[in-house]
Amino acid sequence: MFPTTFLALGWAAVVAAHAGHDDQEPFSSGPHPSLWYNALPGDGGTQADSVFSGISTFARLPYLPCLSHSDIKYDIAFIGAPFDTGTSYRPGARFGPSGIRQGSRRLNLYYDNTYALKQIEEGHYSILSRAPMTDAFKKGPAKKEKTLPRVITLGGRPKVFGGEPSDVASINHGTYFYHAAMEGLLANDTNIHAGIRTTLSGPSDYDNDGYCGFEIVEAREIDTIGTDGIIERILKRVGTTNPVYLSIDIDTLDPAFAPATGTPETGGWSTRELRTIIRGLEELNLIAADIVEVAPAYDTNAELTTMAAADVLYEVMSIMVKKGPLSKMIDSEESEL
Repeated sequence: MFPTTFLALGWAAVVAAHAGHDDQEPFSSGPHPSLWYNALPGDGGTQADSVFSGISTFARLPYLPCLSHSDIKYDIAFIGAPFDTGTSYRPGARFGPSGIRQGSRRLNLYYDNTYALKQIEEGHYSILSRAPMTDAFKKGPAKKEKTLPRVITLGGRPKVFGGEPSDVASINHGTYFYHAAMEGLLANDTNIHAGIRTTLSGPSDYDNDGYCGFEIVEAREIDTIGTDGIIERILKRVGTTNPVYLSIDIDTLDPAFAPATGTPETGGWSTRELRTIIRGLEELNLIAADIVEVAPAYDTNAELTTMAAADVLYEVMSIMVKKGPLSKMIDSEESEL
C-alpha cells in the first residue's frame, strides 16, 4: 500500500532543508523507548508533552475519577462545577473550570523540533501497530493478515519559517513534505498541493513544491474553475485507487474565516468552499489525515477557527466512514489484480 499519495491543503509550499539524525537518549521506557510515556499529567513537571496534551488538570496534578470511584483517597481535591444557568446576565461561566485548568498548565520549556517529530512518528507507529475494531484480520482469523486502523491527527507544527541547514530548524511547518520526499514516502506523480498562495517567501515555495513532485492548485483558481474544478483537478491527479494521506492546514482558509493560525495569508478559501471540496473527495481512499496550525490564542470570541477545524474534520471522518474499514480497500485492490 505504500508509498502513499499525499494531498496537502494549505497556503505555504514545501521549503527544501537539510536534516540530520537525532541520537538523543530516550527519557523513559516503554514499547517505543524514545517516547515520553505520560498519558496523564502529574509527573512533577519533568516532561514537556503533558503541558500541551493529555487530560487538563489544575497545575498538572494527577487525574483521579473520584466521583465514580469511592475508594480514591485525597486530602484536597480540585473539582470543576461547569454551571451557569443561574446567571443574571451573561452565560459562559460553565467553561470556567476548563479555562482555569488550561491556564494553570503554563511552563517555560525548551522544545526540540527534531526530537518532537521523532516522538510524533513513534507515537503514530504505536497506534498503527494495533488491530482495528472492525475487520481486524482480512479474510478471517486463520490467515492472520492484520489490517490497520485510520488515524486523524490534530496538531500544531513547529513555527520556524524556512529551511535553515540545521537539525532543529530543518524540521518545521514548511518542510514536512520535503522530508517525506527525501525518505521515499511520496508516490510518483500523484501528489497535489491545493490552496497555495504566498507573499512571504516568494517564488521559491513553488519551485520546491515542484522539486518534491507536487502539482499546484492556487487558491485563486477557485474564482475561475469553481469548487467542482478544484475537486476534478485533485481526483485526476491523485486517482481513486491509491491510498491517500490528506493534510489540511487551517490557513487554507482565508483569515476572515480562520484567523487563529500562526501564518495567516489573505486570499484563501471560505469555510463553505473548503467543506464542499473535501466532501467532493469521497471517492478517495483516505488512510489517514491531519489538520494543523490551529492556534486558539488568535481566535475570536466566536471561536470561528476551532469551529471550522472541527467541521472540516467531520467531513473527513464522514468520507472514511462511507468508504468502510481499510480491509475493504485492500480487498478491492486485490480484486483488480
